[in-house]
Amino acid sequence: MLNIDLSGKRAFVAGVGDDAGFGFAIAKHLAMAGASVCVGTWPPAYVIFTKMLARGKMKASQQMPDGSELSFEKIYPFDGDFDSWDEVPQEILDNRRYKDRGDFTVQGVANQFKADFGERPLDIVVHSFANGPEVKKPLIHTSRKGYLSAIGSSAYSFVSMVRSFGPLLRDGGSFMNLTFMASERVFPGYGGGMSSAKAALESDTRTLAYEAGRLYGARVNSISAGPWASRAASAIGFIGNMIDYAERNSPLNASITATEVGSTAAFLCSPLGSGITGSVVYVDKGYHAMGVAVDAVPDILASAEG
Repeated sequence: MLNIDLSGKRAFVAGVGDDAGFGFAIAKHLAMAGASVCVGTWPPAYVIFTKMLARGKMKASQQMPDGSELSFEKIYPFDGDFDSWDEVPQEILDNRRYKDRGDFTVQGVANQFKADFGERPLDIVVHSFANGPEVKKPLIHTSRKGYLSAIGSSAYSFVSMVRSFGPLLRDGGSFMNLTFMASERVFPGYGGGMSSAKAALESDTRTLAYEAGRLYGARVNSISAGPWASRAASAIGFIGNMIDYAERNSPLNASITATEVGSTAAFLCSPLGSGITGSVVYVDKGYHAMGVAVDAVPDILASAEG
């Protein structure tokens, strides 16, 4: 039997703050395959997340197929907006939600990994977060500050992570990020520069696959997931409509699940995916392949299914 085996591997999944998003699903599936998993949580959400875990509020989501319970080797306060401590503005340092969190920057957490586990302690690094402060604004009405913030938080943060965590990877290491089809198609309502940020993230995935491959022997891939009602996506306001539309118009005529994204991530990060790098892998029930909405041509649909 051919199994995904990540025994003896250690993963860092950045962007886990609840059990409803892809980050949690990816972390769980990496653990199901045998990896030790550490996660990075946005500092303002750190206390809430760790308390919910401690109080058993996520017990159902933590249930593993073998009857055990998902646990994280370590939870790091992590903010991908900041590359190093000297770049953190004073108002952030004074913010009570950031105080007493240690060095939560990209390089700071990379340094902490070395302090905790040694010089090359990692095999898998997953970037599973995005932010656009003006995401509800049409692109044409997005401010320069909002646009650059979306790019910095959602795309450049991955560049920063590859730079800082690349030297920590053992042989056969893998980087991964999550993108969305708004990088290449128009999704009205998904604004604030987020479509541009996803396009940049995909372009950077290809370039970093070359650079990190030559520098660290690491693979770099992206998963383009279909619409999913995570807490962050729900804040956009029309995610339910997007999910319904994608389900009606996808070749497989169904909505995606977080499990499907998690299992794809586990495969891509495993030795079974050793020949895959620089790729954007769609996990969207085939929705990306459609050129015309099924809703628009019901007669053709009827004849195709007949």
